[in-house]
Amino acid sequence: MTVRPRRPFALLAVAFIALAPSAVRADPDEDLGGGQIIDRYLAATQKAQESLRGKSMQVEISASLPKLKKEGKLRALRNISQVGRVTYRMLGFTGDSSIKKDVIARYLTAEVQASGNGSDLAITPANYKFKFKGLQDQDGRNVYVFHLAPRKKELGLFKGELWIDAKTYMPVREAGKLVKNPSIFFKRTDFVRTYKIDNGVAVPEHIDSVIKTRIVGPVELSINFNDAAPDNGTETAEAGDGTAVE
Repeated sequence: MTVRPRRPFALLAVAFIALAPSAVRADPDEDLGGGQIIDRYLAATQKAQESLRGKSMQVEISASLPKLKKEGKLRALRNISQVGRVTYRMLGFTGDSSIKKDVIARYLTAEVQASGNGSDLAITPANYKFKFKGLQDQDGRNVYVFHLAPRKKELGLFKGELWIDAKTYMPVREAGKLVKNPSIFFKRTDFVRTYKIDNGVAVPEHIDSVIKTRIVGPVELSINFNDAAPDNGTETAEAGDGTAVE
């Protein structure tokens, strides 16, 4: 299979630019400060997290190694247990097997491990310092923008930005760089994660990542999420040992 070489870091840069809103208004509301916005965001996201527990959604993960002209695509069922633990069950894979083993499996393993290590990695004041940057307009939607700086270097935390919908106080975008690499295979992971608001609740929609690796060059990774549905009770395999993508 021949893959046309691409410019991975330019790709993520385009993703950041395409999602970039208009100029910041420093004082969006005289009666609403950054601390009040975060309080409302925390209450809203707790509702969202509770609504997604015990549900599954299909994901489609596409990954490529432009330098080696390799690519692959995995379909999987992503389940969130009632206690917040993430597991995956593979539904199908096409492409180069090294993409499945060395890229997608490592990525899924990192998420599973982060969800099950007993740490709360939510975007909260316990894990992050928040700096309010102002109110912006994103395609007709008002969003509050905060700069995030993690208080510790732990798997799953990142340095970057959080966009909060000014109407529902749900997250609509998270972007930045992971502060701890999920694998020794990875040197740096940059990402843009977007959400859609469904019945007042933020639901994962899409992730674009560019990963610098130590051996095979940059990796381009894209994840699409389908609508969440109640778990049908089907047992899911954890990715911690790679079984989810074998």
